[in-house]
Amino acid sequence: MDGKSHQTRTPTPGAFVASLSWPDIETRIANGAAGVLPVGASAKEHGHHLPMNTDQVQAEWLAQRLTEKFDILVWPTVNYGYYPAFTDYPGSCSISEHTFTLLVREILSELFRHRVQTVIILNTGITTKAALAQVSDDMTGTHLINVYEGPSLVRLAHTLLQQSHGGHADERETSLMLAINADAVRMNDSVVWDRPMREGPLRRNDDHDANYSPAGVIGDPTLASPEKGRKLLTAMLNDISTRFHQIIDATMVPRHET
Repeated sequence: MDGKSHQTRTPTPGAFVASLSWPDIETRIANGAAGVLPVGASAKEHGHHLPMNTDQVQAEWLAQRLTEKFDILVWPTVNYGYYPAFTDYPGSCSISEHTFTLLVREILSELFRHRVQTVIILNTGITTKAALAQVSDDMTGTHLINVYEGPSLVRLAHTLLQQSHGGHADERETSLMLAINADAVRMNDSVVWDRPMREGPLRRNDDHDANYSPAGVIGDPTLASPEKGRKLLTAMLNDISTRFHQIIDATMVPRHET
């Protein structure tokens, strides 16, 4: 013994497949674990103050919390997708909607081939919603949750946030990141661009474009705080948990004891 205290980590109901062996995964699937496929960009600009993987960080934080409450298997995040609004900013990558749709379909087909009965897509994007909704409609056993659309979160954001307009790397998103990982946020570099976001891509150099935003921000991140972020995360997680309960309860197959 080295004299140091050793704490045994309490097992969670769910797990990330990347940390398991295939027999562990097979057993969990056989016991009825639902699959979760997070979708969140890791190469998408978020202003001067947030990292490129902001969406991925949010998706995986939520997935981690969900493993603490539900019997789920979380597959690796789909971190490239259809994000055409941000390609004017170095580092941002977008694949075509067609390619993105095919990618998600093939991943889901693999999960179903391994006899996962229910898969929940956890989506942090906006331009990915239409493609994922189509996939969810087409593939039996697939359910889509857009994490920013829960009723509790929408109501709270309406009363909590102070910015007049928002949409990207703004007060809401910056608050979420301050609550999840404050070390990744550079508040001194945050830039206010408090104007409506129009349909179409953001532009960093064309000041005649309706979506001109030299920093890649739509909103006021300077108003963000960890306290706001914690409240928003609680509401978001409550909304998602409610949907998880609805989906899992509706698809649960009764087991007969022998």
